This record gives sequence, C-alpha cells and structure tokens, in this order.
Amino acid sequence: MKVKPADRTAIVQEYYFSQKLRQIDNMRKAGADVINLGIGSPDRPPSSNTIRKLAEEAAKPDVHGYQSYNGHPLLRKAFSEWYLKYFNVKLDPESQILPLMGSKEGIMHISMAFVNPGDEVLIPNPGYPTYSSVTHLIGGKVRYYELDERNGWLPDIEALEKTDLSRTKLMWINYPNMPTGAKASSTIFAMLVEFVLRHGILLCNDNPYSFILNRDHLSLLSVDDAFDIAIELNSLSKSHNMAGWRVGMAAGNEEYIKNILKVKSNMDSGMFQPLQMAAAEALGNPPSWYAEINETYSKRRKAAESIMELLKCKFDRSQTGLFLWGRIPETISDCAAFVEDILTRSFVFLTPGFIFGSKGERYIRISLCADEERLVEARNRIEKLGIGY
Repeated sequence: MKVKPADRTAIVQEYYFSQKLRQIDNMRKAGADVINLGIGSPDRPPSSNTIRKLAEEAAKPDVHGYQSYNGHPLLRKAFSEWYLKYFNVKLDPESQILPLMGSKEGIMHISMAFVNPGDEVLIPNPGYPTYSSVTHLIGGKVRYYELDERNGWLPDIEALEKTDLSRTKLMWINYPNMPTGAKASSTIFAMLVEFVLRHGILLCNDNPYSFILNRDHLSLLSVDDAFDIAIELNSLSKSHNMAGWRVGMAAGNEEYIKNILKVKSNMDSGMFQPLQMAAAEALGNPPSWYAEINETYSKRRKAAESIMELLKCKFDRSQTGLFLWGRIPETISDCAAFVEDILTRSFVFLTPGFIFGSKGERYIRISLCADEERLVEARNRIEKLGIGY
C-alpha cells in the first residue's frame, strides 16, 4: 500500500459475521445449501400497513430532500407514545428523543459524545462486540466486567465497587441481554442507577430485544433518578422486522440528547422522510402484531431447543430474545472447531460464543431468524451425520 492506513484500523478487526457470511456465500456458490442460524436478521416483513405507508409517502413529490438532523416530529411523537404505552415511561418528544439510523449508530454517537481518549468504558463480557470496537476506535480504554451464568448474567455491582473507577466514564448494559437472553428487573436497574450516580458514570442500556418472546417490557428510564445519569437505545430492527430499514432511537434527558446530536449532525444529513413516516406507522401496530410475531418465534424456539438437546448443550428455558444460548458439553474441548465441524459437515452455521468475549467460550448461540422447517432440517442434518455428543 502506498498510503498507510490510520493506526485505529490495526486495533479493530473485520466483524466476525462479515467474514462468516463471505465463507457461507462461497459455500453456496459451490453448491452447498447452508442453513444460517447465526445472525439475528428477522426473515419476516414488517406489517403490511408499514410497507403501504412507505410506498404512499415515497410517491409524494416534496419528501426527497434533506431532513432534520433530530428527526421528524411525527416520528419522535410515535416513539414517545410507544414508550408510554409499553414501558410506562414519559418522554418529551421535543427534547428527550433522538431518532437514529439504527441503534448501532447510536453506540458510536454516544461514545464520541462522552468518551475522551483514555477514558475507561465498562463493557459486558459476554457482550455485543460493537461496544468494545467502537471504544477502541475513539481512543477509549475498554474495561470488561464479567457476567456469569451463576449470577443470572447480571452485573456484579459489589465486585465493581471494589475496583478503581476514577477514570470510568461510561457503562454499557444490554437487557434483555444478547447473547444470553437474560432479563433484568427494576430492582437491578435501580441498583445500577445508584451505582453510577455514586461514581459519575453514564449508564447506557441497549434495549432492542424487549418485545421478542418477552411480555415484561422494561426500560432503564422507568427507574427513579435514571434521567439524571442514563441513556437508553432502542430499535425497530427486531421488534418490527425492520433491520434493513435502519431505524432506532436514543432517549434520555435533554442535555444528553443535545450532546449526542452535536456528533450526529456532523455525520449524516437526516433519515429519508418516507422511512420516518413508515416507522411511525409501525410503532402504532396493535398488540396483536407482537403476539403474532411471538407465536412464530415460540414455535421456532422449540425447534432450536431440540437442536441444543441433540448437541447435549445446557440452556435456560426462561431466556428471552431472538436467540437461544446454550453451554456446550464438557467433552467438547474447542468450541470454534465444534462449530466449524457442524458447518462443514452438515452445512449448518451456529454462532460460537467466544465472539462475545471470554465468558462465552463454552457456549453456542442459535438464531431464531429461520423458519421452523429449516430449523427442523438443521437438526435432522446434524443428527444424520452423528455430530451429536
């Protein structure tokens, strides 16, 4: 290369799923029928009224220009009504909500708005890899805190209190949790808010899984004093089958939102207005919409549990969300080799837990974003080849 890339490119790697999708694509080009049970990309469409609204709005002649950086008022209002209805949280649509091009974008914007080079960021292990990669990219210092199955995959606040937190600026949590499917409670949220208030740490809850196989819609912002010290991200990707539409939000007090907007307004030129109108329509879907989606996921979940049982993996039947997380047998020495063996011999891709951190090394994850028939076929392939342990 004639031009040396920036140093930051050396401290992050290509996203694991980017590499794996390329491998799967090559396998398919060679004739293999690969069943991808790795990525959580919903395979069903949004509601018909959402799609119809997008088409109607896009046909208008005056909606194709640049949009407001802080989102259309109707979309902010729809998010506000959604949060009040399902989370019992009152948000001012004018000042406490910022629409985003997906909540993944929000992870970068929040980090850039609050973390200086050298500041420490508390990141769960296991956890979403983007938290750590973004922290590295902006010059922050990653500081992992361990989640353990024996503690319900919840933060050990007592252990954190015994450490030096003087340089810690931000803490990421993610409940309902990905990859473990664990749920938090208002009690643990209250304890976390008290913890960060004592230490002046901004607490951020990434909350896109609250509607999948879960009736307890809980927001961090429902806890007393949370608005003083917390931000919440949410998304339509999983709850409304709109992953490719890239519609999310950040919510919190006005000053936090203003600082996030300072970053965001220098990085994009607003979301396509018809998309925003369609997203607002989706947020008004009736409870029956979520019930129908979850009926489908419930059937898929049983099929995924059957795969875990075949592989003699242990799992918690109470977990929620778009995935099933299970601990591999002690007889398996190498999770990466185990997953690769399943892929190359049965053409079924499962996610190895190590990509989420060292605490995930003995686990695998199955996505529910494949129809029931494909999940049953995946199990049959694995069983036929005698890969079960």
